[in-house]
Amino acid sequence: MIVPRNNLRAVRRASPSRGRLILVMSGVVLAGAVLWVLWVVGQIRYFARRDEARPADAIAVFGAAEYDGRPSPVLRARLDHALELYQRGLAPLVITLGGGDPTDLHSEGGVGHDYLLAHGVPEEAIIAETKSDNTEESAERLAVIARANGLRSIDVVSDGTHLFRIHAICEHDGLDVYTSPRPVGRSIPKEQRIKRLLHEILSYTAWRLHM
Repeated sequence: MIVPRNNLRAVRRASPSRGRLILVMSGVVLAGAVLWVLWVVGQIRYFARRDEARPADAIAVFGAAEYDGRPSPVLRARLDHALELYQRGLAPLVITLGGGDPTDLHSEGGVGHDYLLAHGVPEEAIIAETKSDNTEESAERLAVIARANGLRSIDVVSDGTHLFRIHAICEHDGLDVYTSPRPVGRSIPKEQRIKRLLHEILSYTAWRLHM
């Protein structure tokens, strides 16, 4: 097939324009992605530094790893912070959240329940949620527990970098929550801080995309 000369000139003129358009669009997408990441990082840092704990109907502790029935250092720090809030009289009820491996005898919520019980919190003041596998499921089950028990406001305890995502998911599920980061004991290595931050950026973005 022979292409007329006039058409060849048109193709040659169009090609640079198409290339510039693709370049501009790529730049816009990249700039949007950078702005999104910066906004999410700003929100993560804002919630990590802000303690909103106040009188509420309950305190909810989001789970972390447990080791054969014992709380990991991270989970213990969260539980200790929730215990402090409870002892200050901010809420009459503590909800421990988190499931476990199907082959494990223990769950994060169950270990949290036992830990609080051993530290003086009455049985009737603890609700253990033991089925959720991730943050979204924990928030969903927390919403169910709140509705079943007439809880209108909840102080939420977790790691600082985790709280922005928790707050967003809980709010989406219709919960009125106030975030309270657990104290950080020793300094966290830079690589671990970056890893946690990247995890939260990706997890929050994935959640928003699937809302």
